[in-house]
Amino acid sequence: MKVSTSSFPGLTWRIPACLTSCLLCFVLFFSGCGGAEKEKAPVVAVQTTAAERGTISQVVSAEAVVSPLEQATVAPKITSTVKRFLVQRGSRVKKGQLLAELENADLSAAVTASKGDFEQAQAAYVTTLGASLPQQIQKAELDAAAAKSAFEAQHKVYDSRKELFQQGALPRRELDAAEVALVQARNANEQAQRQLADLQRLGKEQAMKSAHGSLESSEGKYRGAEAQLSYSQIRSPIDGVITDRPLFPGDLATANQPLLTVMNTSGLIAKMHIPQSQAALLKVGNAADLKVQGLEEPVKGRVSLVSPALDPGSTTIEVWAEARKPSPALRPGMTVQVSMVSKTANDAIVVPTAAIFKSPEGADYVLLAGSDEKAHQKTVQLGIKSGDRTQVVSGINAGDPVITAGGYAVPDGTQIKIEKPGADGKQGADKGGETGGDTGGDTGDKAGAAGKSGKSDKAESASKKSGGSAKPAAKE
Repeated sequence: MKVSTSSFPGLTWRIPACLTSCLLCFVLFFSGCGGAEKEKAPVVAVQTTAAERGTISQVVSAEAVVSPLEQATVAPKITSTVKRFLVQRGSRVKKGQLLAELENADLSAAVTASKGDFEQAQAAYVTTLGASLPQQIQKAELDAAAAKSAFEAQHKVYDSRKELFQQGALPRRELDAAEVALVQARNANEQAQRQLADLQRLGKEQAMKSAHGSLESSEGKYRGAEAQLSYSQIRSPIDGVITDRPLFPGDLATANQPLLTVMNTSGLIAKMHIPQSQAALLKVGNAADLKVQGLEEPVKGRVSLVSPALDPGSTTIEVWAEARKPSPALRPGMTVQVSMVSKTANDAIVVPTAAIFKSPEGADYVLLAGSDEKAHQKTVQLGIKSGDRTQVVSGINAGDPVITAGGYAVPDGTQIKIEKPGADGKQGADKGGETGGDTGGDTGDKAGAAGKSGKSDKAESASKKSGGSAKPAAKE
């Protein structure tokens, strides 16, 4: 539609002003939308701590059962009635001390009889060596000497008669008789010499063996009777304390059945079974702490045994931790928690365990708070882990600000804001105050906006009624 300026004087300057106002509002509107649509860089609130140098120890913990250093279950070797007990439960005893006696009248009589036989055998042995054997040897020597003399005399008689027979002065009959007598004398001499030699060579040795054997047999019977008698006296095999006494005087004590229990509680051992991977880190002499329920301070100890063999039943390794100075509250049979130091690093760089993260590739890293107010990932090599502290072998230096809170899943280069520990509660309170202030401000703003809107509406209505232009409204 074509408008003539002659019909509407003054319209020439009003149309460009309206267009200008519209264009200005349009530009301002879209420029505001564009600023709102532009996203701001995220700022993550974090907490930091400096990497420190210090001492850190790797600890192996396990549940253990307390056992005494030594324990002996005393059982009689014979079956007999209990005559008397000389100790009670809780009595402290020494090694070799008499604890109880069993009825032993029959055993005592057997000892007396065997002792008599032994003494008799001793006397026979002495007699054999001192009198009988020498007399037999002396008699044999005399017999041998007499037989030799008779043989020599008969030999002379034979020689004399032989000479006379050759001269024809003696008949043949007498020579033959002399020859027979010589043969008999020779045989008697040889037998006597042989008996003497046998007695000197074998008889003496065998006689001594026989006498000695009888003596040892009698002594063995005597010692056996004494041993049987000693079995009726129950003695302590170790130093310790009586922890169990199930029978009373008059009860029948059965052979090989427990009669008393003695424990050496001067040293206590915590026995445990731990996995192979943890046992491989331990060695004898490592420091250990025994935590007893009810005691504030743990009992100090040391590793005294790492079993060289694997337990086939549980596929674990038995480890002993010996208490150095056992507390009265630590008793055999109790369950305790044992912490053993397997490895210690001095002057190590230590950071909180919560500050260590793992990348998708499996590498360990920490986040450092840079001076540019950004988080920087640093790949690290870890060492000893002890509870909430971990050793960093390489990757960072002592004093580096490590992010300990708020760093989970934070990308490298993220803008950060460092907060002090415990600032979350204060921040929440500040946010609550700001929320209340903003609410009140918004309420006032809404009221002001409503007032302005009403005023604007009134002005526009008055303008329409007067047929004026939109210029006053634009100024307003």
